[in-house]
Order: sequence, then C-alpha cells, then structure tokens
Amino acid sequence: MMCGLRIVPALAVGSLFMMAADPAHGQRGPLVADRPDFTEAAATVGRGVFQLEFGYTYEYDRPEGAGGSWVHSLGEALLRVGVLSEALEVRLGLSPVSAGARADGRSLTETGMEDLYLGIKLLLTEQDGLRPATAILPQTTVPSGSTAFTSDRTLPGVNFIYSWDLSQTVTLAGSTQVNRAVAESRGAGEEYREWTQSVVAGFSVGARAGVYAEWFGRLHDEPLGTRSEHYANGGFTWSVGDDVQWDIRVGVGLNESATGFFTGTGLVVRMP
Repeated sequence: MMCGLRIVPALAVGSLFMMAADPAHGQRGPLVADRPDFTEAAATVGRGVFQLEFGYTYEYDRPEGAGGSWVHSLGEALLRVGVLSEALEVRLGLSPVSAGARADGRSLTETGMEDLYLGIKLLLTEQDGLRPATAILPQTTVPSGSTAFTSDRTLPGVNFIYSWDLSQTVTLAGSTQVNRAVAESRGAGEEYREWTQSVVAGFSVGARAGVYAEWFGRLHDEPLGTRSEHYANGGFTWSVGDDVQWDIRVGVGLNESATGFFTGTGLVVRMP
C-alpha cells in the first residue's frame, strides 16, 4: 500500500456501510466492514468479535510511451478482532500478489507475498450533532514479504478517521493519514512521508444493499521531488445475511501519476 503500483492493499480499504444490514435482523447490530472503499470505517467490530475481510483486486496501468503493467491481489485478507472494550480492535493483514509488466515485446511476472500489516483501531468519539464519529488507527507494515514485494524495513503510519450519518440512508466520511514509504528507486532505498486524503459518500438501498462514490488522493514527498495521485471509485455492497457481506468496486486514476484502472470484489464474514 505504500509504494509502487498498489492501490488497494489491506492497509487502505474501508467502508461506510454500517447501514447495509438491518439491525432488527440480528442482536449484535449491523455489520461494519472496512471494505470495499478506500476510507476506513470509524466504527470497531465490538469486543469478542472476529471479522475476516478478503477479496481480489485487478489493477492495470499503461503510462504514455511505455508498455502496460498489472497487479493481481489475490487475498487482501484483513482480520479484525475486538479486544478489551467495544472501542478497541487489533488488525492483521496479509496478501499474496502477482505483478507483471510488458517491455520490449516480453512479459515479466513476479508472484509472492506482501509485507505483514499490523494495526490498532481506537474509537475516540461517537457522532453528536455536527461532531463526527472519530477514530485513530496507528499502523505499520513489517518486513516479511517476498523479495519482489517487501520494503525490507518497518514502515509505521497513522490514520485519522471521521464520519457523519446525515440521515438514515446517507453517510459522509473521510480519512487523513500519513505513512512512511520507500522510494521506488530501490537502489537508494530512501524513506519519505506519504500523505493520503479521502472523502466518500455512502447511500443505503433498502435494508441489505449499499452504494458509494469516493475520491482519494496521495501526496508522495519523495527524495527526488513531490508527486501526487488522484483517484475516483464507486461500488456496491450486499448483505447476504446478518454476518456476511459481498462487495464489488471499480475505479480510475484521475491524473498521469495515478494507476489507470482498478476493479475488485470481496467478502466479509463476522464470527461471534
């Protein structure tokens, strides 16, 4: 999530769809997922709850004057566990990936594992009028991945999340985060700060479905200069039951630095 072509690793996905499941159908309230959109949910899963979120993403990019490159993210597994209180959860993410590029008439492909992701989400405030629900998410990646995908170092960061329920069917949310990243020039291996901002609007459609529209951007404060990426994406969720949610999404890059196209699908399973 912090370098290269990757758009939607476990560290970066989120959801507004607390409203997608009907609380009347279950005793524990609606399912709250941290996918498929980029913005994390402010809500935690609740004490004693295990929630597994996983999926698949395809990304494709073809910069002007260059061959195409692509990534298949084949798991995006994120385990969320509520501990100690309703306001605290621990998080663990790990995903196998396959990345390829075409150059000089040849296709080159690398397959392996990304670095392990660890995080702790703490709910700070519930919504009170104009004051949003807020949460803070300290997070890091640990150098455990395959040679082609590891950063070879620990890269910490922090994410501040905020959201408003504007009505029973409309939610507005955003996130502001900063993470350490490694310059794409692996020879230098210099670290830099990566700032990320997102804004998303979610809409419930009946008791089980939800749709969203989102913008997010990244500012890379790299050693050789600053560059930015901007994206737009949207998606759909469907609550199969009180504890299962299916999603699908599609997005595009809005400027030259951004990856051209991405799409994916996933599943969320909650376990008491």
